[in-house]
Amino acid sequence: MVQKVKKFSFKFKVSWGVAALGTSLISGIYGAMLPIFYQDYLGLAAKWIAIASTVYAIWNAINDPLFGFITDNTRSKHGRRIPYMRFTAPFLALTFVLVWFAPQGAGDIAQFWWMLVTMLLYDTCYTIIGLVYSALLPEVTESDAERNGLQISSSLFAMLGMILGFLIPDMVRPKAGVDAGLLPFRLAMIGVALVAMFLIIFTTFKVKERKEFTAVDKPLSLIESLKYTFTSKSFIVLVSENFMAILTSSLVTGSLFYIADYVMQAPTILLLVALFVPIVIMIPITSILRSKFGVVRSQQLLLVIAGIGLVALPFVPTPLIWVCLVLAGIGLSGPQVLSNVLFAQVADEDELRTGVRREGAFFGVNALITKPAQSLAIALVAWILESTMFVTRESNGGMIFLNQPDSAIFGMKIFVGLIPGIALLIGAVILQLYPLKGKYLEEVKTKVLKLHAEKYAQLEKLSE
Repeated sequence: MVQKVKKFSFKFKVSWGVAALGTSLISGIYGAMLPIFYQDYLGLAAKWIAIASTVYAIWNAINDPLFGFITDNTRSKHGRRIPYMRFTAPFLALTFVLVWFAPQGAGDIAQFWWMLVTMLLYDTCYTIIGLVYSALLPEVTESDAERNGLQISSSLFAMLGMILGFLIPDMVRPKAGVDAGLLPFRLAMIGVALVAMFLIIFTTFKVKERKEFTAVDKPLSLIESLKYTFTSKSFIVLVSENFMAILTSSLVTGSLFYIADYVMQAPTILLLVALFVPIVIMIPITSILRSKFGVVRSQQLLLVIAGIGLVALPFVPTPLIWVCLVLAGIGLSGPQVLSNVLFAQVADEDELRTGVRREGAFFGVNALITKPAQSLAIALVAWILESTMFVTRESNGGMIFLNQPDSAIFGMKIFVGLIPGIALLIGAVILQLYPLKGKYLEEVKTKVLKLHAEKYAQLEKLSE
């Protein structure tokens, strides 16, 4: 007996994607504004930002696999994923707001501690929700096509959230010639947090978990879980590539305001159009690429396109930077959509080895390895700016200093172009080693469907 592949309606896909709008709205603002808020607006020294980023990375090394293991092993009548997502959402909203209420003029030490503590609290909540949401995708269907469809919905909503994550703070953040202070920005962040919270909670009432994975699967011990995770070649290859993609995303999105303000001296909205419109256009097209080339080959192709565009960015005339951003947008659609589909394949293969669905473990360890890329991006930006003689607003009497030295301008191009571009090209090469493709992938898919049919039959017996 083979389990039938579940297919989803358009309405369900929309409900699925709404949570991504909430999480990406928050994470988009966090990624785009954190460096410029603490270094440029508050004047916190780069060394303190680097220390905070390092501690933040260490905490991520603990909390992600921990929560992944906990959710995999939760046995609740309400499920092992949804309750964590639903009840953590209010705390995510609260901790996100606190990040932006660091006391002005309190000195480096006070601002450092505020930044560090609120970052850790925020990331803990974001980790729980993001991990659970990602882990639900492989569970709800075995089909790469259906997973791709759900992830397209999630990615489109996520792109909307990321775009709003740039537009909203850009409308209320301090700008040249305007002395409105930080109050409008902070009030806007409260509104954003409340909206995001309700969007996340909405999805938890529309998605149902599959009971057989809670009732039938026998949880692995922590040691067994780690052993199976780190001996999966498919996972190790994929997470290595994903590190490069996360580093790129963090550098590019976290640096966009610098490029807009100082390099292009153009409205941020124009850079958003150049980068994000190609991503949005390409997200549905990933389904066509997947059906023609397969998931992994499509990912490689898109990584190469983005990598070439970003590597060229520091060396082309300023008008051609727009072209580089468009190429980056085309290629970055791959990590937005296809990475989670690849992780779902890894979870399928692992279930045949262990007999247990362990998405939480894989997404948790993935975050353990890739979240430091976000901290590395923050530290790199701060270090390169300071090393290239960047003049902050705080040191310029609170006003933007547009006439930056050439060294600072080139430094910005390096951390938004050359470094992330090289990272993506390396990621594309790494994926050559990914084993889940061709006939072997088809064998895994067939065996997983059969296994799920057996588990569902066991669930029905338990229910009698």
